[in-house]
Amino acid sequence: MRPLGSAFAAGLLFAVGLGVSGMTKPSKVIGFLDPFGAWDASLAFVMASAVAVHFVAQRAIARRRAPLFDTRLHLPAREGIDARLVLGAALFGVGWALGGFCPGPAIVAAASGATPALVFVVGMLAGTKLEHLAARALMRVSDRCALGGCTPASSRGGACPPGAPPACGGRGASASPPSWRPPPSR
Repeated sequence: MRPLGSAFAAGLLFAVGLGVSGMTKPSKVIGFLDPFGAWDASLAFVMASAVAVHFVAQRAIARRRAPLFDTRLHLPAREGIDARLVLGAALFGVGWALGGFCPGPAIVAAASGATPALVFVVGMLAGTKLEHLAARALMRVSDRCALGGCTPASSRGGACPPGAPPACGGRGASASPPSWRPPPSR
């Protein structure tokens, strides 16, 4: 129960911080993204404060042998920058600019019952599910190609993804596994 309680407390603190700073208002985000108009720099101060707190907390946490509610720290592994990361970041930025919401503030604003936030969150969840389904479908095709299951005829029909191993498209056999994997099922 302690891990759930601490997660709830952290989420509550995050939500209250977003509300107090006004970051649940799309006008704040749109104002920040309009440097040549009525620019509102307050989002930059909120982000800088968050980065500063994280900078200090990350170093303190990394010195611990184990976290309070788990057996080991689950720190992200650096994988580098790839096309999937760049495309995802670009789509995130476009969605942020068009909607005026970022996922965290959108969920907080949706909890208030604000219709634009509710619509945004439903769209965000639908987009997440769509990406998950597309990634799984591409994974199945990519696995089949890696096992040599694609023929020149099937690749011309669009059954093999671009960048698939040479066994796809009839360019010779390849024992190399696919280099991209979708996120694990939730």
